[in-house]
Amino acid sequence: MKTIFQKFRSGLSKTRSHLKSALESAVKRKSSFDDEMYEEIEAALIQTDMGLEMADEIMEALKSKIKNPISSEEIYSFLASEVQKRLSKSDWVNDIDVSLSAKPYVIMVVGVNGSGKTTTIGKLAHIHRGLGRKVLVAAGDTYRAAAVEQLEVWSKRADAEIVKSAPGADPASVAHDAMKAAISRDIDVLIIDTAGRLHTSINLMEELKKIKRVIASICESAPHEVLLSLDANNGRNALIQAKEFQEAVGVNGIVLNKLDGTAKGGIALSINHELNIPVKYIGVGEDLEDLEPFEAEAFASSLFFGEGSE
Repeated sequence: MKTIFQKFRSGLSKTRSHLKSALESAVKRKSSFDDEMYEEIEAALIQTDMGLEMADEIMEALKSKIKNPISSEEIYSFLASEVQKRLSKSDWVNDIDVSLSAKPYVIMVVGVNGSGKTTTIGKLAHIHRGLGRKVLVAAGDTYRAAAVEQLEVWSKRADAEIVKSAPGADPASVAHDAMKAAISRDIDVLIIDTAGRLHTSINLMEELKKIKRVIASICESAPHEVLLSLDANNGRNALIQAKEFQEAVGVNGIVLNKLDGTAKGGIALSINHELNIPVKYIGVGEDLEDLEPFEAEAFASSLFFGEGSE
């Protein structure tokens, strides 16, 4: 079984490859640090979609600490430590294995179609089932018949129960029935799927607000988490999506999916820095086990170091 470092390194392999190629090119052509080298290093960081402001901060730290020529590995170590430092500023603690704050503990999952939302729910259910918790999934994306069918498959794989309704049914009604079912069945974790039409659709955002109100009408503290599923391939566009959903339903956690297929893994820093929303999980594959709780150290190390480095 892969360690968390191995999974992160595998998932960030494309980002790391593009980043290191640009960094090594800059370092090898220069015998000492100058403005041109700094600009090339900063450009390499920006290309990962971590954002100009974040790249500027890291470069200022590099300039203040390193005056003389050093090896590429030393530069990577310094950059990794700076990335980790910034990601660790979040006050969120990875505590999925501790006691839940409510029963049922309600997780509302939002995101546009194609962001990996359905697979995220299946993987999340699998994680909680692995901790011995009873899990119920609500098929709230009623506008796409395929979404319900896919969620049924993932729920079965994760050994989780499911509540569904007829295609085209009111999603808020499904959420209501799921809340009632979770209470009556003594469910530990309820995960509610939602529609994923274009994030610019006002109707979608109003619908999500309605679902949230219905959930809260049954349990005042719910939903306890609103997780936004994002496709890392979208880079800075994912940041725009995050802003839209944050304004509509108060997102308090990001699931960054499809990291294994993009060179834009730096978007995790952008989201954390610009929106102050923690990345709670990363998706690095299509298997049930391919959803990992986010760890700043593993992420930062994986941006600059390959297999075999700890």
